Amino acid sequence: MKSLCLVLFTATVAALFAAAPAPKSASKKTSSKTSAKKKGRTTGRPVAARQSAPTPERYKEIQQALAAKGYLKSQPTGVWDAETMEAMKQFQQDQNLSVTGKISAASLIALGLGPKPTGPTTPPADPAVNPSAAPPVPQ
Repeated sequence: MKSLCLVLFTATVAALFAAAPAPKSASKKTSSKTSAKKKGRTTGRPVAARQSAPTPERYKEIQQALAAKGYLKSQPTGVWDAETMEAMKQFQQDQNLSVTGKISAASLIALGLGPKPTGPTTPPADPAVNPSAAPPVPQ
């Protein structure tokens, strides 16, 4: 009986160690994702989407919105320059946002340039709300 318990205990401990992730080495400076990517392999773990820098067209769109609200006095150029940054800071301050001069989600939403809907703008008809949208009931 003791040997059976010992075997079960050993098997359980071995299974736990096999399932546990390996500890990260503190001396290694490159991540496993980076080294795996360099070697052309993937780790199988999901990778978070990275935000890319806005295009000149997007910068120009933001500058046009700042100009329309009276914050940017020059013509929109598509280049995020010092004057645009100061206009954004003033806008952020007036909107009680974090004043950084950088583009943020809250700033874009306040400018009316937030995410654009990708699907239909109106929800599908709900028969419970709109009885005329319900199909006829057979009698």
